[in-house]
Amino acid sequence: MSSDFGPEPYTNRAAHFSSACEGAETMLFETNTKVNVHVMQTGESYPCATNESLLQGMLRLGRKGIPVGCVNGGCGVCKVRILDGEIKALGPISRAHVTAQEEALGYTLACRVAPQTPVDLEVAGKLNKPFSKGRAESATASPSIQQQ
Repeated sequence: MSSDFGPEPYTNRAAHFSSACEGAETMLFETNTKVNVHVMQTGESYPCATNESLLQGMLRLGRKGIPVGCVNGGCGVCKVRILDGEIKALGPISRAHVTAQEEALGYTLACRVAPQTPVDLEVAGKLNKPFSKGRAESATASPSIQQQ
C-alpha cells in the first residue's frame, strides 16, 4: 500500500533494524573478556583476552617477560608453569618441549594456551628480560638508544 508520505514505515524500520543488528554483531566480536596474568618472578601483571595466548597478550602490550621464540609451539622457548588459574589449549603442545609428566605438574607453552581465569605463572627457563613498565610506544620514543 503506498502513501503520499513516502515509503511504508515498516520497510524503513526493517532496514534500520537490519543495520543496527549488523553494528551490534561487530561490537560483540570486538569485546573480549580479559583476565589478569601475573608473572611471579617479576611481580608484574598484564591483561590477557581469554581467546588469545598468554604470550600474545604480553606481546600485544609491548611487554617483555616470557621469552619469545617462534610463537607457534615449535621451539619451546616460552615454557611456563601455571601455578594458579585455568587455561585452555589453543593447539597441540610438542612433547619434545613439554613431557606428559611436566604437563601434569602445570608446565605448558605460553604460545599454545589461553587463560580462562586469572593466572599466576612462573617462567620455566631463564628470565633474561624483566617486564618493561612502558608500552611499545615508549620504546620508540628514544631512537638514539635503539640498535639495529
